[in-house]
Amino acid sequence: MTDNIQRPASGPNSTPELPTQYTPAEVEGPLYERWVERGYFDADAKSDKPPYAIVIPPPNVTGSLHLGHAFEHTLIDALTRRKRMQGYETLWQPGMDHAGIATQNVVERELAKEGTSRHDLGREAFVERVWQWKGESGGRIAGQMRRLGNGVAWSRDRFTMDEGLSRAVQTVFKNMFDDGLIYRAERIINWCPRCLTAISDIEVDYQDDDGELVSMKYGEGADTVVVATTRAETMLGDTAVAVHPDDERYAHLIGKRIKLPLTDRSIPVVADTHVDPEFGTGAVKVTPAHDPNDFAIGRRHDLESIEVLDERGIITAHGPFEGLDRFEARSAIVAALRAEGRIVAEKRPYVHSVGHCSRCRTTLEPRLSLQWWVKVDTLAAAAGDAVRDGRVDIHPADLSQRYFDWVDNLNDWCISRQ
Repeated sequence: MTDNIQRPASGPNSTPELPTQYTPAEVEGPLYERWVERGYFDADAKSDKPPYAIVIPPPNVTGSLHLGHAFEHTLIDALTRRKRMQGYETLWQPGMDHAGIATQNVVERELAKEGTSRHDLGREAFVERVWQWKGESGGRIAGQMRRLGNGVAWSRDRFTMDEGLSRAVQTVFKNMFDDGLIYRAERIINWCPRCLTAISDIEVDYQDDDGELVSMKYGEGADTVVVATTRAETMLGDTAVAVHPDDERYAHLIGKRIKLPLTDRSIPVVADTHVDPEFGTGAVKVTPAHDPNDFAIGRRHDLESIEVLDERGIITAHGPFEGLDRFEARSAIVAALRAEGRIVAEKRPYVHSVGHCSRCRTTLEPRLSLQWWVKVDTLAAAAGDAVRDGRVDIHPADLSQRYFDWVDNLNDWCISRQ
């Protein structure tokens, strides 16, 4: 059978058939590669043109780019292309971040699917496996950036563990240390018992968890005080009870020592304005080694810091609870207090905000630890002033207050990892 449709003649002068639909990949891929080959995105450091450069916020080699990356890259691409057309020597510097802890967790999850672990592999084999993941994930991210048409200078592509960049990090660290902006101190940090490392405040994900609120009696007779806690296991490390100096209910106790249950210790009752007399009983247990607010109270009153949990969240205090996991110890300690008649009230579930590791979702443990810190007060003040005096504009303007709420309330930044 034949059809009656006229087809264009074949030969050198024939008109090619147009595809019935546009297929972006068939056009954009080859077009982008021609841009790269012809050096359209390269930058000449010796150029006399005015410079314009943006360093890419390096994506982590933990997976693939998401919609947020695509949005951000589109904005940077528009800015750099415009500047390039305006005659600037324009550089969009590409690179990727090793994101050590996050990448380790991703690789560990991959190993778990295979029924093994980093401990089974050993250090050298595990590090090799991480580099293998970096090669696979990094190549996937680079491919995504090419499909987005990112006008980056691929000839300058860097990785945060490149030798030159590591040297730059060491140099900046030393300069900031010399300027008094970096220091080492023993303070309360966010500790992940699973990753076995400190993490910064920005790496903490808070969520409402079902917990418990237990009220219990400290002291004896007329010197009894009721305190409440969501972490009963930390009472083994208590070194004081704090009350407000103007709270008449406890005026007779301030300066006295009272018995700490389940131990052979007595602890002082101290007066501190941090305590809210209207909240609960108006008395709080103080565990300087395992709570940031308690740590501050401890420093003001020269209290001892007693660590009762190790890096894996295991009880280290001598006695019947030694060796228990923190959550096992919580139940065991409440049971022991109940047996002694010291429990006043128990509320379950008690929904409250709990910090979790953003990488592995483990419940974090506030822990006293010697770490390196960035002193942020002068840096934060400079960042806030730059917006307040008009040198930097925030768009839309109504989001400025959100910026100030953040920058005006920053705490010193823990930068060391284990």
